Formats: sequence, structure tokens, C-alpha cells
Amino acid sequence: MDRLLAVNQASRQSATRLILVLSVAVIVGILFVFNPATSAFYPFCPLHRLTGLLCPGCGSLRATHELLHGHLLAAFHLNALFVLALPLVASLAARWIYRRYRGQPVSFGISGKPLWAGFIITVLFGVFRNF
Repeated sequence: MDRLLAVNQASRQSATRLILVLSVAVIVGILFVFNPATSAFYPFCPLHRLTGLLCPGCGSLRATHELLHGHLLAAFHLNALFVLALPLVASLAARWIYRRYRGQPVSFGISGKPLWAGFIITVLFGVFRNF
């Protein structure tokens, strides 16, 4: 009985991983094909729509589209913080996946000063990009 439950759980985990990978692939494919600058079905930023100000995340979809097409400078122009943060996010994700695969405790390991520094950098970026 325990073995059957373990097989069922492993099957569910595999199905969940497959659905997650396929979902990400579909989203990336849509973002590659349809430019957020010209396609109306992408979400909008409420802050920008209401005030005309750019939040720290404004331009991230367009920057991702440009990165998928290999246009690093165009992506940097759209949202520099997003482009600069991608290597950090990718390394944290890779570390999380590796530790999870190895059965080790999973933690992002960001707390205290680095977390506050990231928050302050994000707020300052949001303020200064509107000047």
C-alpha cells in the first residue's frame, strides 16, 4: 500500500513538473511571437495608466521580448533593473532546482541586509527612472 502511494505521488509530481515546463514554454513562445509594444492582450500597469509614472516593473515584458530576440541594449533601455537582475534570479533558480533535485533543503538564502538592499535599489530605481 505504501509503495502504491509513493508511485502515485511520484506520478503527480512528474505531471506537475511537466505542466509547469509546458506552461513556461507556451508563455515564452507567446512572448517571443507577439510584441508587448504592439499587442493589446498583455496586462497593463495600473500605476502607469493612472498616473503616467513608470513603476520598477514597467517595461519588463517588452524587455523580455527584446531579450528573446537577442537585443540586449534595447531590453536594457526598456528596464535596466530587470535586465541586471536576471543573472541573479537565474542563479537562484538554478540553485533551487539543483538542491531540490538532490533532495537537499531548499532555500533562497536571501535575508536581512541583501533583501533590504534589493528593496531600496528597487524603490530608488522606480523613483529615478521617472526623472
